[in-house]
Amino acid sequence: MGHSSEEDTDISESEIEDYGEQTYEELKKGERELKVSEEKFTCPYCPKKRKRDYLYKELLQHASGIGNANSNKRRAREKANHLGLARFLEKEVQNGVSSSKPNHATAIEDLCDHDEKLVWPWIGIVVNIPTHYRDGRYVGESGSKLRDDLRARGFNPKRVHPLWNFRGHSGTAVVEFNKDWLGLNNAIAFEKDYELNQHGKQHWEAKDTEKSGLYGWVARADDYISAGIIGEHLRKVGDLKTVSGMKAEEDRKADKLVSNLTNLLETKNKNLLEVESIFTETSISFNKLAEEKDKLHQAYNEGM
Repeated sequence: MGHSSEEDTDISESEIEDYGEQTYEELKKGERELKVSEEKFTCPYCPKKRKRDYLYKELLQHASGIGNANSNKRRAREKANHLGLARFLEKEVQNGVSSSKPNHATAIEDLCDHDEKLVWPWIGIVVNIPTHYRDGRYVGESGSKLRDDLRARGFNPKRVHPLWNFRGHSGTAVVEFNKDWLGLNNAIAFEKDYELNQHGKQHWEAKDTEKSGLYGWVARADDYISAGIIGEHLRKVGDLKTVSGMKAEEDRKADKLVSNLTNLLETKNKNLLEVESIFTETSISFNKLAEEKDKLHQAYNEGM
């Protein structure tokens, strides 16, 4: 298809889907190199100065994030290329990547600091949501739209709750994930995706840089204690917990369950022994009665 000769020309938004399909076909033919090692990949559609190595899931999140970006900062051709890349990764590469899933302890060990305080239930924060002034207050898109977009990108949030104040939509929202370890993995993946696309918390807080598009991260202690609408909401709906603390609590509950089951089993065994003892005594008594009956019957016959 010869993308290299067209890099400086853009396409219209209506052409993104068709051009993404062409990119997908180009990748199927092997015209672009993705793998840099057995487990690492690179994005062939990012400038060389931004080149980096990705694991499969990271590259898929990167491609999906740019391909589905609503920001005008992304050119239509860039979105199309990344959409085609995401499609190729899902359809052609996924089967070649190990499908084995690590247990929650291993996954979390790799993803976050066990002693770092996070808001639980696990919550993500999204800022810079577009708003506009209408009928005396600011309004913005519904939480369900952002929720569906995040689900389509594989982060599986339970719900998205836009934060409102007396002026209207604040341009921020909280993303609620499931309370379990899988929910934490989804929350961390959500954060990593924004970081990979230069839209993480540190990019949002960077001074003297133009901000466009959405920025997102996982809610932590500094967000929880912060002044303003985000901190107020987090303190209403969550607590601060560490992974190590939650694992210790799980272990205590598991130990207590094992102890309770052990005590229950011992009690049942004791009851069983008592029943066996009663059965044995009853059997002995019954046998004695049967012997006495036989003797009486024999004595009666001999006396006839």
